[in-house]
Amino acid sequence: MFVPGARDAPPAGLAAHDDRAPLDTTLTSIVLRCGAASGGVYLLPAAEPVLQLAVLRGMPAEFIAPWIRVPLAAPLPVADAVRDRRLVWSGSQQEFARLYPRAALAFPYHFALAAAPLRRGERCLGALLLLWPASHPPRASRREQELIAAACDELASLLSEAERAGRPITAPSRPRQLPIRLSPAALPADAASAFAERLPGGSCALDLNGRITYLSSGACTLLGARRERLLGALPWQALPWLDGPEYEDRYRTAVVSRRPTAFTAMRPPGRWLSFRLYPDADGTSIRITPAGRGRAPDPASIRPQPPPASRAGQLYQIMHLAAALTEAVSVKDVIDLVAAQVLPAFDAQGLALLTADAGRLHVTGYRGYPPEAIERFNDVPLRAHQTPTVDALTSGLPGFFGSPQELVRVYPDVPLVTGKQAWAVLPLITSGRPVGCCLLAYDQPHRFAVDERTVLTSLAGLLAQALERARLYDAKLGLAGELQRALLPHTLPRVPGLDIASRYSPATRGMDVGGDFYDVIRLGEGAAAAVIGDVQGHNASAAALMGQVRTAVHAASGAPPDQVLARVNRLLCDLDPGLFTTCLYVHLDLAGGRALLADAGHPPPLLRAPGRRTRALELVPGPPLGIEPDARYPVAEIPLDLGTLLLLYTDGLVESPGTEIDHGIAVVAEQLDRAEDPALDRITDELVGRARAVGERADDIATLLLRVTGAR
Repeated sequence: MFVPGARDAPPAGLAAHDDRAPLDTTLTSIVLRCGAASGGVYLLPAAEPVLQLAVLRGMPAEFIAPWIRVPLAAPLPVADAVRDRRLVWSGSQQEFARLYPRAALAFPYHFALAAAPLRRGERCLGALLLLWPASHPPRASRREQELIAAACDELASLLSEAERAGRPITAPSRPRQLPIRLSPAALPADAASAFAERLPGGSCALDLNGRITYLSSGACTLLGARRERLLGALPWQALPWLDGPEYEDRYRTAVVSRRPTAFTAMRPPGRWLSFRLYPDADGTSIRITPAGRGRAPDPASIRPQPPPASRAGQLYQIMHLAAALTEAVSVKDVIDLVAAQVLPAFDAQGLALLTADAGRLHVTGYRGYPPEAIERFNDVPLRAHQTPTVDALTSGLPGFFGSPQELVRVYPDVPLVTGKQAWAVLPLITSGRPVGCCLLAYDQPHRFAVDERTVLTSLAGLLAQALERARLYDAKLGLAGELQRALLPHTLPRVPGLDIASRYSPATRGMDVGGDFYDVIRLGEGAAAAVIGDVQGHNASAAALMGQVRTAVHAASGAPPDQVLARVNRLLCDLDPGLFTTCLYVHLDLAGGRALLADAGHPPPLLRAPGRRTRALELVPGPPLGIEPDARYPVAEIPLDLGTLLLLYTDGLVESPGTEIDHGIAVVAEQLDRAEDPALDRITDELVGRARAVGERADDIATLLLRVTGAR
């Protein structure tokens, strides 16, 4: 029965007073109560929109190495759970592949999965990840959903209490792998060993990290190795003939799916052995038997042996990176992906991505270096042939230096000031043209095996293509951004009797350039016009049309609001740009203490009259501009008493994934109700800040906040 707060004893090797112990023991208890095979806790730092895996139970962290750090914008279950603030469930491999095709490519196993946010009020502290064996039903039961919700509450309380006590729980650089508690009903060691020795063939056991913990004498004979050499080792590293990644992959399949698996391998010079794997929560038991005498088994029972390659986990990480790079849009996306996936895949600690421009190498992004050290790589002329990065780029040949001595032997004049101990220098070349260089660095000396060099060299080709695409995108984005900034007002006019504050915040997903606009126009003594609008789309065309609409509004201003919108509408219908525009126009008669409003399909403004609650004005909107040439736009009138607040905004302020726009408007209205700051700029910052904190947004935000002061 689930009892919030109940916890198991601390895992072996973790002191009870350790600040990490409550998190680790709570996770262990949750995994057991929910009947899951494995689980992990991600933490969300306040200063960075990246989920970090803090602790994992029931599975080696290597299995999910590509997702130890998960940006909130990533298409992954834990990110979706935090962004959308909901339980994410996948009941089968097929469903997982449909929902998360990129992740499924790197994690092609049978399992059920749940990811849920750890919330405390409006704040999200992280996420809980749980995995069940393939035998789990495709749907989570109501009881399981209740257990998961209660578990998230328990974890969120634990994290909040630690923060209040001044001992916040943070994610380590490498996630903790919790020890597995053996069943108290296990057989005594001597009896278990004797039992295994009596069986024909051989028996061995692996822990959850894949290391050999037991071998019978029959297993040693069949494997052709001494027990002392194999205990504590990974089979695919200790036995060269098991070096094919498909064998490790069979082990991963057994651990994740909790289903027995089997494979057949040949021990040189020609003896075929059959391996049958039986997994459970504590590890894997393996039966080894001869598969035949002097002949190969049925070809259908084995998978073809590929050329020598890196470990299965490393290959899956590269596959995942290759798929992810196809979705990388900007140079920053490429850098973040390389840092999040290449560094852990190759156990590197430092990264510098350099691009060639105007005959020089410039640092585009880096990780794991202090800024003063990275300056040594920046702005290096390509004529300086005595540096590893320039030589790699100009020759097109990668450089691998396993120690400072190896580097100094080739480049005696290169200063060793970064503290790194090994380097891989990869030229980035696409279509025969050098575009940059990728530098991977290690804190300890590192031997670059032949297969690792091969994979890194291939990886450089993928990076080069992605980097070139990203640079072209960034250039196009920069031009569109300059266009948009030129079309938005640099400053708003001072209007006697009116305080004004405005903000524009671009979307966090997509082209990052949209058609949201706002303006304030002086109309003579005691009068002004306020306008806000949203052109459909997020590209240079939308930004250009926004400039045309804004110019047309200026030309028509001074006329009644319905006539202003009608004139702009006819102009757009004549231009036929293929995009529509929503717009709200407000004529402010400050001398008369009133406002006249006309709406072309735009979200309603929010009004806070003195001494009253904020409400959305119930306007009768006409159609968006650019659709119906003869459209009419009804006019509404409201009083403007001293102290009145009027908020005009675009839909990016009130829309978020999974919520209705009416709910978003109500949330903003409540926030405006509580705003007592006399400075409109700070109120506006708070409104936009709340919307940005929700997570990834597909739309821009424009706001125009007005307050009637009566001052002349």
